[in-house]
Amino acid sequence: MTELWPGSPFPLGAAWDGHGTNFALFSEHAVGVELCLFDEEGVETRVALTERTAHHWHAYLPGVQPGQHYAYRVQGPFDPEHGHRFVPQKLLLDPYAKAIEGNVDWDAANALPYVPDGTDTADLEPDDEDDADAIPKCIVVDPAFDWQGDELPRTPWADTIIYETHVRGFTRQHPGVPEHLRGTYGGLASDEAIAHLIDLGVTAVELLPVHHIADEHFLHDKGLTNYWGYSTIGYFAPHAGYAATGRRGEQVHEFKGMVKALHRAGIEVILDVVYNHTAEGNHLGPMLSFKGIDNKAYYRLMPDDPRFYMDFTGTGNSLNVVNPGVLRLIMDSLRYWAVECHVDGFRFDLASALARELYDVDRLSAFFDVIHQDPVLSQVKLIAEPWDVGPGGYQVGNFPVLWTEWNGIYRDAVRDYWRGQAPVSSLAQRLTGSSDLYESDGRNPFASINFVTAHDGFTLHDLVSYNEKHNDANLEDNQDGTDDNRSWNCGVEGPTDDPEINALRRRQQRNFLTTLLLSQGVPMLLGGDEVGRTQDGNNNGWCQDSEISWFDWDLDGDRTSLLAFTKRLIALRRAHPVFRRRDFLLGRDPDGGVPDSWWFRPDGRRMTQRDWDRDDAHVIGLFLNGDAIPYRSERGEPIRDDSFLLLANAHHEDVDFMLPARRYGSDWTIEVSSADPAIEPGQQLVQARAPLKVIARSLVLLKRVSPDVEGGAA
Repeated sequence: MTELWPGSPFPLGAAWDGHGTNFALFSEHAVGVELCLFDEEGVETRVALTERTAHHWHAYLPGVQPGQHYAYRVQGPFDPEHGHRFVPQKLLLDPYAKAIEGNVDWDAANALPYVPDGTDTADLEPDDEDDADAIPKCIVVDPAFDWQGDELPRTPWADTIIYETHVRGFTRQHPGVPEHLRGTYGGLASDEAIAHLIDLGVTAVELLPVHHIADEHFLHDKGLTNYWGYSTIGYFAPHAGYAATGRRGEQVHEFKGMVKALHRAGIEVILDVVYNHTAEGNHLGPMLSFKGIDNKAYYRLMPDDPRFYMDFTGTGNSLNVVNPGVLRLIMDSLRYWAVECHVDGFRFDLASALARELYDVDRLSAFFDVIHQDPVLSQVKLIAEPWDVGPGGYQVGNFPVLWTEWNGIYRDAVRDYWRGQAPVSSLAQRLTGSSDLYESDGRNPFASINFVTAHDGFTLHDLVSYNEKHNDANLEDNQDGTDDNRSWNCGVEGPTDDPEINALRRRQQRNFLTTLLLSQGVPMLLGGDEVGRTQDGNNNGWCQDSEISWFDWDLDGDRTSLLAFTKRLIALRRAHPVFRRRDFLLGRDPDGGVPDSWWFRPDGRRMTQRDWDRDDAHVIGLFLNGDAIPYRSERGEPIRDDSFLLLANAHHEDVDFMLPARRYGSDWTIEVSSADPAIEPGQQLVQARAPLKVIARSLVLLKRVSPDVEGGAA
């Protein structure tokens, strides 16, 4: 008989103290809980937890060491029509498990709490088949790790450049990464992988979900997997499938080692987290953890029919953040990754779902209140995907202070402008930090996470090469994914041998990259866009753990050129604070001098309201005054920078742009041209009130010659 002490209700999960392990599980409506211990041969020993404190079932087992496999069985009523789905024959993962060994084996046993019979009412009768052979096991871990003085980079938001990528896809085919490390945490921590990030100049990686994942059963039947990972079943456990060193707890140390290596390179780690739903789906979904531990506590159920789930996420269920125990689960998870794993920030998937107190999105919900008062989480980077699929769920611009947001309005405006379907007025606000969205509530330009492409949708290469999605490999008859009506392919779908079309497509990629990296706000670059990564027109690679999604590191001349151009843009942004201001532009000088910014027409005259109202205006110039940055250095000295003039032409014809009056600068040099990426900065001089040809669908950045250069004037 296993020795059993009462133990403690906290901390939840399995906590090893050097002598034994305390186990604690939250279940508000259970009538009994059994801890299930598994030996090396998979033999199960059940231990009833008789101690219950404030809905926490707990016990301490002396001698239980790290590496011990465990799970739970929970007794209670099976009454779906009242929200209860307790089935003790089903093995359940600990929501607080720090490590989980692997995948659900859908062929080994029935992981559903009922016997499927093809009807929508099958879930009303419980299944008594034991599914222990199908369910992965939790693992007791040793939390000790030698951080070797690891220090968080703490990059200010205004200086942040985010690189969104996938742990597996980034290095799966990288020839410089040792083969046994490719596609793993260790691979991302390798010298070769980090060297690319350092050379590129990004300051943070935003990783697609790394919480432990459970693939959907229908994907298993198709031979596919949930590659993106928005199918969480373990909020404390790094996904075992991304570990090179093992799945018996070693994945925790490997993940921490990856964070330490990235920090050593000055790169922050931001996790894409999915607290809005779990992998258990709707009323016909599997029973893996929460559903069997306490369905009514963990999930939002329909008030008039609790057999069914409220679904603000499109995945079948929504986590019940209103329940204090569930809210604590989320907060404990966030604190674990921030404190124990040294993670620098979080991007919250479908964050509007977390803000719903009862039904409507509530800006003052408990979730926000708790984060804002938390001494740890209020200091990390907080990024919201500010929408869900429920009514009123599109909340761009409405999240509170401390939060930044994926700015979907920025994405749409920039895409529309460069495909010639929107006037300059739609671009102007986005280029200068989206003050219309963020200024009124006291936030700054960096509240806007600017992006043109992300994991969900076309890559940048495909955005300018396809008008239609090509998702046949997903085996859904090309019905999945969004119909992207903001792509632009020069009139030819997919690959072509036409040199003019290919040249124009490459120029459009440079237009998007230049706009993104020179906009006020925080740029987010989709990993691989810097090397022209393609998914062959698949705009929904969520289930493609294949070459469709993996990075191709075999770079030809065009892709190498694009990489060099992207590096140059990032270096330019990092070198000049005028592109990453901490305050919104005023469009004037309070002292009556040269304004901090100004907009110009192609004739070199300042824009008027009548010009802004024109729907056929596709050419514009933006002056950024480097002498008018309203803050000081650490020594208290006023910040000064070069001044720039950005000229954008989304028209299908070339335009002669007349440079503005000498008041703004008498001499200018071309710094960047999307039409001529090889142009050497500073080699071509242009004078005030002189015309400069801006090629159709291109962008030119000019730098004002500083006053101390002979022939120049401020």
